[in-house]
Amino acid sequence: MRPALFPAQLSALLLALAACGSTGTDGALYFPEAGMPAGTAALGEATLNNTQIQNGQKPYLVDLAQRFSSEVTTTVNFDFNSAALDAGAKEVLRGQAAWIRQYPEVKFRVYGHADTVGSPAANKALGQRRAHTVVNYLVSQGISRHRLEAAVSFGAAQPVVATEGRERRNRRTVTEVSGFWKRQPTVMSGRFGEGLYRDYLASGQPASTLQGNTWGQKGE
Repeated sequence: MRPALFPAQLSALLLALAACGSTGTDGALYFPEAGMPAGTAALGEATLNNTQIQNGQKPYLVDLAQRFSSEVTTTVNFDFNSAALDAGAKEVLRGQAAWIRQYPEVKFRVYGHADTVGSPAANKALGQRRAHTVVNYLVSQGISRHRLEAAVSFGAAQPVVATEGRERRNRRTVTEVSGFWKRQPTVMSGRFGEGLYRDYLASGQPASTLQGNTWGQKGE
């Protein structure tokens, strides 16, 4: 007959087991739960995430918007009083286009911004030109213009850095998920489902074998 474990001994055993292989020195799980949202490490997050998706508490659109903003650089910056794209901006937009091409049912909105130098009317017009420039470049990368909207410019109303002077970080556009091309997400193609499934499988692999998420990458 095995000796019974006292509560203190049992607690110590459970702590030892939890410490063996469950987390690394940085606190990340070696073997996370499949379906766990990126950037989380708490047990139960996968179940919560999956349940909210399935019962509609976490809409697909919200999940897509979060993924896009976390996996792609959504902002490009501009020179003073300019709506021209430099090499860095074009590289960022090519990354956005690669992600957007994978999900043809999803629409996107581009917001234009300016810094505080100049009149409100001039800044609003400049922000609008910047948004149109970004939309045109995404179209040149194979994205349907019908899926893109150059939103009303915010001008200088939403600065990243509060300053009265020239500030490059305020001269920007921001691309965001805005909706589905058709009225409901249930019409999404199998290509979208493939991306979900690849990401789901990858989320349950040991952290040392992960090569980054699969969203925004072409299926083989």
